[in-house]
Amino acid sequence: MSVNPAASTDEERLAELGYQQELHRRLSGFSNFAVSFSIISILAGAITSYSIAMTAGGPFAITIGWLLVGIMVTLVALAMAEICSAYPTAGALYWWTAALAKRNKAAWAWFVGWFNFLGEVAVTAAIDFGAAITTSAFLSLTFGMTVTTGKTFLIFLVIIVVHGLLNTFGVNLVRLLSDVSAWWHLVGVAIIVCVLAIVPDQHKPISEVFFEVKNATGFSFAGAGLYAVLIGLLMAQYTYTGYDASAHVAEETHDASRAAPRGIVMSVVVSVIAGFVLLFAITWSIQDYDAELGSVTKLPPAQIFIDAAGRHTGEFLLFICMVAQWFCGMASVTANSRMSYAFARDGALPGSRIWKQVNTRTGTPTNSIWLCVAISIILVLPSLWNTTAYLAATSIAVIGLYIAYVAPVLLRRLNPDFRPGPWNLGRWSPIVGWLSIVWVVVICVLFVLPTAGPITAANFNYTIVAVAVVVGAAAIWWFASARKWFTGPRQNLIEKAAHGEQTMPTE
Repeated sequence: MSVNPAASTDEERLAELGYQQELHRRLSGFSNFAVSFSIISILAGAITSYSIAMTAGGPFAITIGWLLVGIMVTLVALAMAEICSAYPTAGALYWWTAALAKRNKAAWAWFVGWFNFLGEVAVTAAIDFGAAITTSAFLSLTFGMTVTTGKTFLIFLVIIVVHGLLNTFGVNLVRLLSDVSAWWHLVGVAIIVCVLAIVPDQHKPISEVFFEVKNATGFSFAGAGLYAVLIGLLMAQYTYTGYDASAHVAEETHDASRAAPRGIVMSVVVSVIAGFVLLFAITWSIQDYDAELGSVTKLPPAQIFIDAAGRHTGEFLLFICMVAQWFCGMASVTANSRMSYAFARDGALPGSRIWKQVNTRTGTPTNSIWLCVAISIILVLPSLWNTTAYLAATSIAVIGLYIAYVAPVLLRRLNPDFRPGPWNLGRWSPIVGWLSIVWVVVICVLFVLPTAGPITAANFNYTIVAVAVVVGAAAIWWFASARKWFTGPRQNLIEKAAHGEQTMPTE
């Protein structure tokens, strides 16, 4: 594989990497940033998973935890962005892995690809299930709907099918909605923060906003408070997922070797700052901690909005969050389908011939879009009987994605022949890379641990089971068959030339 990032145009660089331009390259640098920023979505992840940190760790995990995790995630994003600049392809993480591995390239690409696929599907499932939770809370407040697990699941189905349809219509619609989404998030956060700062008659003491620790996990052993804080970091770590989307849409972005890495890093940095301000404002506005944690809306921030700002103003703030989450889920399906398309393009998914097809009219991988929708629905099914299903989906997303995020970073550190692209870290690259690797090892252990006690079938954290099933299936398939034919990323220019097909770049 070529590692020379000196091509003068996006299409030429893509050709050097072995691919013909097939997807429509219509995204600007801002649109590339907007896709990742929309998937991170502080108005989605931080709102829908707020109860995780309220239960485990309390205000300390919410505010200080957000900053701690944000700093470490920024390092991961920087390390990923440097590699993205050298290899701006839709295959992204698993493609980088194959390019950087000195030995067993195909095996590295295979397993990282499957971790990435698992994480992408899980984060799509978690985002849209979270959107369903918020929508259910909004309908409960405005129309008196009784929130049940069955109704929430049905709302989830509607949301994810709509997102599949929107992505099917073409990249122009995705670009427009992503741009609107970025501004909706920024303006929405500003409105929520201003209202919560001005309207409430009283606020929580600042010292408690930063340093109060709560433990409602059910665990009471020595050190249970610290354990709860560590588990509560899942709120922030889950929210900071999906920024690899900037890399997955690189083949649809102008000046991809610079715009895509900038999109990765800036989406995280802006989210760290805006998210901290948002979480501070919400936590500062808590009126009755226990009552709001146990709200009948099943969404504590919704109750906090109402108690702090009044019924109708609270509903308006929740509406802002609900719309943002719909945008977030749409962008997640976009990134998920591009990764699946690229993985299928290289023959790594069952039925790859179907999933790698690109709709010539819309320039979108339509079949991959609906594959991702279908698998996300399967992942959320346990919510009908398991009370920690949402938490498990977030943990699966974090572990699957971050293993895929950091594997190419590890290989880049071990590969002395890596040639940086135009966007790089210079002398800071080694320390940023190694700190990123250590952090991912820590969180992968942390988020498979029990989250509620005493442990029962209803609250069992099935993250380890889901991860084990996918990794086990990928391993069995690899040793039984795939190692004999999977060679890693397939350069479609070579394949098309071998078949005498036209290889002129498309728009």
